[in-house]
Amino acid sequence: MAYIQVTYVEPYFDTSELQRRLTHFEKSYGLKRFMYATPFTMDGRAHGGLNEQYKRKTILTTERAFPYVKTRISVIEREQLILTPIEVAIEDIQKKTDELKVSTTQEPADAKILQMVIQGCIGTTVNQGPLEVALTFLTPVVEGKEQPTIHHNRIRLCFKEFTRRCAEALKRNKTLIGPDQREYQKELERNFLRFSERIQPLISCKPVRKAKRFENIK
Repeated sequence: MAYIQVTYVEPYFDTSELQRRLTHFEKSYGLKRFMYATPFTMDGRAHGGLNEQYKRKTILTTERAFPYVKTRISVIEREQLILTPIEVAIEDIQKKTDELKVSTTQEPADAKILQMVIQGCIGTTVNQGPLEVALTFLTPVVEGKEQPTIHHNRIRLCFKEFTRRCAEALKRNKTLIGPDQREYQKELERNFLRFSERIQPLISCKPVRKAKRFENIK
């Protein structure tokens, strides 16, 4: 019995391509490589804890470039990349950072989308969210239980950028809300303050100063 697997793919660009394909048009035309991801753990489960979660990226190369006169084109090459748990975490934080950047700079601004993104990043009810990611992968290094690797340095830098984008998003949101959402804004700022205070010792090699409050956001 034969099976057909139907799955969603997205365009795949390596580092050199991303440097060349800068515009939306360039990222939408002349596409020959596509990617889909499959989560897995070493014990056979699809999903596990943050430090157990691997990801398999399957990259497909087609015979001709899309868009094309035909909607189906033969795949001529297939390769796989395996991401370790910390690499999966780095990719996830980078994605959230990009979402913050897009929703903050979007014109015209969309307060609902912006608030959804902020809530997903620093909301207190977010399970396995950014703070949990930082605690999982950086605490052993801070406590001296693990030697820092290039991936630990990368994730530290990712969290610094992520934290900066969160602050920008909060400032942007404050300019968009009405009187009825002022308390909600304060709650978001409190959440961010708690997040900053907990993550700062993990991403800073210097003595940590208490995070500044947001009363002066304008």
